[in-house]
Amino acid sequence: MESLIKSQHAQQLAGHKNTTGKTPSMEMIPATGLAMSSDENMMLKLIQQTHSPDAREVQVRGLLSLVEDILDRATLDSEDTNASMLPLPTEDKLMQSSMMSVLDSVSYAIDRVACEIAYKSLTGSDAHEITMSVFEHLSSFHWDGKLVLTLAAFALNYGEFWLLVQFYSKNQLAKSLAMLKLVPVQNRVTLESVSQGLNDLIREMKSVTACVVELSELPDRYITPDVPQLSRILSTIPIAVYWTIRSVVACISQINMITAMGHEMMNTQMDLWETSMLANKLKNIHDHLAETLRLCYRHIEKQRSSESLKVLHSLFNTTHIDNMKILTALIHPKPHITPLQDGLTKRKVHLDVLRRKTVLLLISDLNILQDELSIFEQIYTESRRNLVGVDGKSHMPYEVVWVPVVDPIEDFERSPILQKKFEDLRDPMPWYSVDSPKLIERHVVEFMRGRWHFMNKPILVVIDPQGNEASLNALHMIWIWGTEASPFTRSREEELWRRETFSLNLIVDGIDSVIFNWITPDNYIFLYGGDDLDWIRRFTMAAKATAKDSNVNLEMAYVGKRNHSHREQIRRISEAIRSENLSHSWAEPALMWFFWTRLESMLYSKIQLGKADDQDDVMQGIKKILSYDKVGGWALLSKGPEIVMIAHGAVERTMSAYDRTWKTHVPTKGYTKAMYDHHHDEVLRETGKPCGHFDFHITARSGQIPEKMMCFECQRPMEKYMSFSCCHDEKLHEDENYNF
Repeated sequence: MESLIKSQHAQQLAGHKNTTGKTPSMEMIPATGLAMSSDENMMLKLIQQTHSPDAREVQVRGLLSLVEDILDRATLDSEDTNASMLPLPTEDKLMQSSMMSVLDSVSYAIDRVACEIAYKSLTGSDAHEITMSVFEHLSSFHWDGKLVLTLAAFALNYGEFWLLVQFYSKNQLAKSLAMLKLVPVQNRVTLESVSQGLNDLIREMKSVTACVVELSELPDRYITPDVPQLSRILSTIPIAVYWTIRSVVACISQINMITAMGHEMMNTQMDLWETSMLANKLKNIHDHLAETLRLCYRHIEKQRSSESLKVLHSLFNTTHIDNMKILTALIHPKPHITPLQDGLTKRKVHLDVLRRKTVLLLISDLNILQDELSIFEQIYTESRRNLVGVDGKSHMPYEVVWVPVVDPIEDFERSPILQKKFEDLRDPMPWYSVDSPKLIERHVVEFMRGRWHFMNKPILVVIDPQGNEASLNALHMIWIWGTEASPFTRSREEELWRRETFSLNLIVDGIDSVIFNWITPDNYIFLYGGDDLDWIRRFTMAAKATAKDSNVNLEMAYVGKRNHSHREQIRRISEAIRSENLSHSWAEPALMWFFWTRLESMLYSKIQLGKADDQDDVMQGIKKILSYDKVGGWALLSKGPEIVMIAHGAVERTMSAYDRTWKTHVPTKGYTKAMYDHHHDEVLRETGKPCGHFDFHITARSGQIPEKMMCFECQRPMEKYMSFSCCHDEKLHEDENYNF
């Protein structure tokens, strides 16, 4: 830090000459900031010329602590102020011995500065001249050392003065010394004037000194000349040191003036203008230094985070014998802290419980949906129940750990609401969870966002027993196949897809046993969705009429709408459907959420496997449902498990036209063929097919949005748009979407 400041001054002052012939005065630096004129730069050059530090190091922290204790206790009356209530320093012999060692090396410098200021202030020397002489005497010390030693010299002077005042009436020695030094102990008005006038200035002196000391302790490896903003503002430290020492001179001058003039000063009102001016100036300097510290710490944290991020990437590119290094790097436990909570026992546990196990990291912010947690818990609990051995214990092949992310973490630390939200989310979880979001460091969050594409929506990263990434996001596998997807690898995902066909079994598997039981060879089944209740009434009544007249067994189920911001509207529609007996409909919103989430997960899974534009039936069918849901009502018809038709809202016109048109073709073509031909040959000729249109959240669980997609109707490339959608019904933040 010292070399950085010196380098900056050399650049700033090179070639500058004092052409004014003036001695810098207090008025040259405005009280509102640290911007410097040419005269002020000249003064800075003079200060720098006195600065020639050697290799000696002063333990400024310990000395500053002692000085602050003296100044805090140096008050008008120990019985009338809070100073008497301050705790006494720890009487630790080792600490005292250490302090004596510090003082042995600097006591001469402290005494010399104290005498220099006292003598010259009594002889009428100019304050700037006295201040510069202090710089000369302390030329071999660093900037923080100069400042703390000068403050120690002031504490020596000021502390002695108030010690005599406090013990004047209690101790004959103090009384005699006070008389000898002409301390006006009997004139309370004068003493109160001194105390009130100097207290604010002394407080600012301590604040500026603390900032300078803290700045001097910043690591040189991070604060370097190649960071112009930081190096430029750090170069103002000598000015801060100058004005703090100048303030010390003013304080000692006032105290010495009182003792020198003695009783002649007893009826004189002290001029407080200078101390007030200096206090205001130091306050501005302190604000500047405090902001400098904030910028420096932010820069240091960014640099350290960058280094830690590189280490983390390196760890994931290295072979390990188990997963401990990886998990420790992600869930950074500090010494003597147990970083996990066991969801079953609610006890804190170490990371060792995860050693050589497959670990599923459920990563989310605190806005994770209750529907999502509820379904995930059902799958997790069922898998544990199915894996209970003869010993009565669950033999899970994997463990789940919730990793809560609050970014920036300062929001969590200062928000009791967020802390309670975290506790409320964690308490019912039966799996492991990180004990606090504060254990997830910034570089880890950056790593998860960059490598795993985490963007606040939950993802499920799978770490195998050796610490390798088995899957960057297995959540879609969980929604589609449940724990059957274990061990959640890409090869397992591809294997599971090879077993699947686009059928009603795939669409509704694991959601609703009622619908699943409908799937028999002779049953016709309509799944339909949308948010227009009038359209639903027309469609369901017309469809049931066609089935009755055609003597076929038709079942119908309402599955809601993908857009969760319509949640309340969909709930009311679902209630109306059940009360009017229009069709089957789920009473639990979580089931509708799960239905649409599984469809999205199928799409994301295909994308993650690089199958976005494959012409397989699954991909094309999912695209149709998601796109038709975007533009209004839609319906899917199956006969048994076989999906016969997916149609947009115009299917209602097909149902309504039954008596006039395709009824006569049912006996020869069959129910589905007659319906299909009429819908495609007549209805679509009039209304046209809507081309594909659906949304990808930028937080898509796949973590990947395809560069291009083909329309499932016209097979031309789809255009990409950006929009913003507010999901306020779920108390989520605004989400950024891509519309296709």
